Amino acid sequence: MVGRSHVKSWVTDYERAWRTPGTAAMSGLFSDNATYRQTPYGTSIAGLDAIVSMWEQEREGPDELFTMTSEVVAVDDDIAVVRVQVDYGDPVTQEYLDLWVLRFNEDGRCIAFEEWPFWPEQGVSPA
Repeated sequence: MVGRSHVKSWVTDYERAWRTPGTAAMSGLFSDNATYRQTPYGTSIAGLDAIVSMWEQEREGPDELFTMTSEVVAVDDDIAVVRVQVDYGDPVTQEYLDLWVLRFNEDGRCIAFEEWPFWPEQGVSPA
């Protein structure tokens, strides 16, 4: 069972890892067999090596300018939901509101990460 304090610490460590050169911190965040889904309908990226590769492709680098705030919405047994806001640039050129659905293993690392990203230009219907 995972608690709110663990989830808050995990999110802080996630942000720190995003801001840190290299990917050494990833093995402390994700299990070797973790999955990472960037959108709810997207294909899961499977395995720590694949997640590390995706991170390196997605981020501009550790100097990427952004602010991130988060709130743990719910925790139930080994599953947590976190609301995250990320603003890129100064001035802000892109912003996201994101829900993260996280599942943790016994040692506190994430075994399943699913994002539900939203941004201002995104409509509420497919049309």
